[in-house]
Amino acid sequence: MATVPAPLARVIQELVKLPGIGEKTATRLAFHLSRTDRSQVDALASALGTLRDELCTCSICCTLAGSDPCDLCGDPRRSSEVLCIVEESADLAAVERSGGFKGRYHVLQGTLSPLDGIGPDDLRITELLRRLEGEAVREVIIATNPTTEGEATALYLARLIKPLGVRVTRIAHGLPMGGDVEYADLATLGKALEGRREM
Repeated sequence: MATVPAPLARVIQELVKLPGIGEKTATRLAFHLSRTDRSQVDALASALGTLRDELCTCSICCTLAGSDPCDLCGDPRRSSEVLCIVEESADLAAVERSGGFKGRYHVLQGTLSPLDGIGPDDLRITELLRRLEGEAVREVIIATNPTTEGEATALYLARLIKPLGVRVTRIAHGLPMGGDVEYADLATLGKALEGRREM
């Protein structure tokens, strides 16, 4: 990066470390920040500087939050009878953006991955089981990703939860809205057929 000044090069080097940010995007962002009003750059730097200090983990659902309990767990309008299990806090945010779920959540903080040394004790499964024993939950929706690890985690959780007398469901996987059957890969098409429902 000899063609850019050292201060910009340092910013680019740090931005490239972020997921999904390549060198071109990092360079574009760094140059944008160099032209941005100083107050906006200072606001970004301040937000980044306090991020880790101001975040906590909700003691109920285990998501990242600004307070404990988090806003969702503290909302009395949400149903406590349905619990949606997700892998990460980002997944919880995605489900919330859909607007289609009005129950409560539980964040595992990962998935089972024996090859990476991640077992049940490394996830928030103990907290989940404690919740299921203490709360009147009728249904658990497992919304882990359709990856090998996500599927293994879903199966493991189903085996743990079903004996408790709680209904266990899995989110459907398949074709996206606006997608064409003709262009779907075989695994996606297979999951779409498996997840079909009455009309």
